[in-house]
Amino acid sequence: MENNMPPKIILSQMIFGFVVSKAIYVATKLDIADLIAANGPMNCAELAVKTGAHEESLFRLMRALASAGIFAADPNGKFSLTPMAECLREDSPDTVKAMSLGCGNVWFKAYDELPYAVQTGDGGFEKAIGMKVFEYLGRNPAEAKIFDRMMTDIHGGETAPMVDAYDFSHFKTLADIGGGNGEVISSVLHKNKGQKGILFDLPHVIDRARANITASGLGDRCQLASGNFFEQVVEGGDGYIMRHILHDWSDEDAVKILTNCRKAMNPGGKVLVVEAVIQDGNEPSPFKLLDLTMLMVGGKERTRIQFENIFAKAGLKVDRIVPFMHDLSVVEGSAL
Repeated sequence: MENNMPPKIILSQMIFGFVVSKAIYVATKLDIADLIAANGPMNCAELAVKTGAHEESLFRLMRALASAGIFAADPNGKFSLTPMAECLREDSPDTVKAMSLGCGNVWFKAYDELPYAVQTGDGGFEKAIGMKVFEYLGRNPAEAKIFDRMMTDIHGGETAPMVDAYDFSHFKTLADIGGGNGEVISSVLHKNKGQKGILFDLPHVIDRARANITASGLGDRCQLASGNFFEQVVEGGDGYIMRHILHDWSDEDAVKILTNCRKAMNPGGKVLVVEAVIQDGNEPSPFKLLDLTMLMVGGKERTRIQFENIFAKAGLKVDRIVPFMHDLSVVEGSAL
């Protein structure tokens, strides 16, 4: 639907967007959507008892969110779920609960230093929080679990289209580098029954992923290996896949990771980078905004030319780019 509001009003709403974001975070932190899902429509007196919140203040929060289409109030003052509020439920197939919890907490604080990142080119996250993002997650296990879930919230819907668009069957062994909770390698192995996999990540990440691999019934087909991909990666793969890994890092660091994959892979192997390939022009893309978050941690979303450049510096060539969803693609490379 065309937006006919004056530009000043549209821009003003964007400027105050942080208020909506933080309000969603508070409602998520209080488990409002899950409470309403379990109990049916509730007034703020009932919600206040369940959450321990101040009743009038909670009403003002809920009224504001209802005005944005998140929750809905009836004439009796009872709040119910809207389609958007459904997405804040823990068990919704479209859940963004972890995304709300993560973005409303540490990332909200980190974005205070976006001006610093833009002015200097250095990561604003480290300046705001006092350490790099993955060090922070290593030191804060509860936040790390939210981060893992947030990555699934954001990227989980990508996996099936990716597996459908790209044929992984010709790899005898596929290594998932920086594979996090194991969702990608599990999906590929379930589709390709004769294939073996390797999940490689930092030791504390592998410890968190171990239960997921066991629960998926892949313990006998998926090797778990830990290490630091800036030093070396596990050997023995025919394919080395990295989904949303390189965008966390500078070009210099990305070249180190790609180089280590090239050195570790079997002869004739492939490196697969699953990320957005940013297009030229003014068309809207969520990845152009996500690129600002990557700026905050010292990374970037890349164009085709930028991918070709870092591949070449790592002794690889881009063979093809297989698009599968929005601006997302599988960038396939092989040794020069």
